[in-house]
Amino acid sequence: MDEFDYVIVGCGAAGSLLAARLSEDPTATVCVLEAGPPDRSPWIHVPAGFIKTLKDPGVTWQFSTEPTENTGGRRIATVQGRTLGGSSSVNGMIYNRGQPGDLDSWAQHGNRGWGYADCLPYYMRTERRIGFGDATRRGREQGIPVTDMDWIHPVSEAFIEGCVGLGIPRNPDYNSGDQAGVGYYQRAILNGRRVSAYRAFLHGALSRPNLDLRTNARAAEVMLEGKRAVGIRYLSERVGTPTEVRARREVILSGGTANTARLLQVSGIGPSWIKDRLGVEIRHALPGVGENFRDHYASRFVMRAKPGVLTLNELARGLRLGGQVARWAARRPSILATAPSHVHVFWKSFEGLDQPDLQCVFTPGSYKEGMVYVLDDYPGVTAGAWQHRPESKGWVRARSRDVFEDPELQPNYLSDPMDVRVHLAGMRLTRRMLSTPQMMALMAKETLPGTQVQTDDELLDFAKRNGSTTYHLIGTCKMGPETDPMAVVDDRLRVHGLSGLRVVDASIMPSMTSANTYATTLMIAEKASDFIRGREAVAA
Repeated sequence: MDEFDYVIVGCGAAGSLLAARLSEDPTATVCVLEAGPPDRSPWIHVPAGFIKTLKDPGVTWQFSTEPTENTGGRRIATVQGRTLGGSSSVNGMIYNRGQPGDLDSWAQHGNRGWGYADCLPYYMRTERRIGFGDATRRGREQGIPVTDMDWIHPVSEAFIEGCVGLGIPRNPDYNSGDQAGVGYYQRAILNGRRVSAYRAFLHGALSRPNLDLRTNARAAEVMLEGKRAVGIRYLSERVGTPTEVRARREVILSGGTANTARLLQVSGIGPSWIKDRLGVEIRHALPGVGENFRDHYASRFVMRAKPGVLTLNELARGLRLGGQVARWAARRPSILATAPSHVHVFWKSFEGLDQPDLQCVFTPGSYKEGMVYVLDDYPGVTAGAWQHRPESKGWVRARSRDVFEDPELQPNYLSDPMDVRVHLAGMRLTRRMLSTPQMMALMAKETLPGTQVQTDDELLDFAKRNGSTTYHLIGTCKMGPETDPMAVVDDRLRVHGLSGLRVVDASIMPSMTSANTYATTLMIAEKASDFIRGREAVAA
């Protein structure tokens, strides 16, 4: 039996950062278990390779949601990373912190030390901002390199100019704490290559003698002795004897929103239904494990460009693609080194709101209806929108004790009436932004859903049949005080009622941030590293 001070389950965004920070102490030993393989696929490191990796079960969990009436009876692919770097090795590379009010709300619900002012130093510690930014709010020294978009398309400029004409101001830095406006996304790309959390934080630390990284190690059970977590049993293959690795100090779960909840459930930690459904003895009752599950749900519009307007659709084929590959090899701006979303719009669904409640995206390219990242045969552009803070909540539930079987994911998209109202407003805003004079000078017509779709009922029907995930899964191990019956961890991320066990990933978010989840997951891990090492919190 192996024994370490800390055993970390998952080497994604949170696990990579945590392992790097904890192993900085030469007196502490750290073991990291990653269910997937090393990040050797070349498609991981080429930013445009996300089109390939999202469909590759070798480096991703091919999760899908349960069908509902609000998704037209469809299952929606909700892919997550399963390799070193986790989802940071397959995601859209967008760096987006959200609004200060997101975190202030966490603090107001009883999570001490989680307000925006408390968390800002930890955001800064996780990024190396390259480009414009206020030095009192942006990190410059270490962490994820955060760069500006360098491949600029004329159609993107026209889209931005059109938004400004609608009264939406340009915003040079939406990560400054003032999010409202339109501009280009910031992303984790440097010199034309993706920089995952694993590459940014952990890869350079692997020479440390106190750090042990194990790939293809699928956690099967949290080992408990009474009310203390003492280790992890993991499997390297479906049929075989589990390997045990013990933790002298702590077991830390960083497997992600779906896998962390599942691991707790199959370990007998969770709601009462796990006994009958899984045949697992309830070792520690926690009704909130797997509940409070949320995701962003997006609907996208497509416009066909006029003849002569080149978009990503044409640049990604034939001789033009060869030219883009040559530019990428020479470290010059190219379509191979861009994020899938180019332009952001953070704006309001209705007049009178204090802050934006919508995130909109624009790309100078379009994909075939119903197909994941398969480009249209004609030149086109895409824009879409989703609600910042959805109220619809669902669950993640293990189907069996077999951790090779995917869990049941049910986010209950659009089940809350307010979500429907805001989603419809976002769709109408998207159509307005695509129909400005600047855009109509370049566009021929709307192809999806088409101008025949006009009423709320027609738009909602389209959203149900064509809307999709943004892969922003959160909430299944909610952070909150003991007085909250659905809270799973306290404000130091310790599992309520157990010792030696923490959760450090996006599953602890009590509510959705008005952003992509990657930047905040890194912040959570950075803050947790101080908790675990017994360090004083950085001054707010």
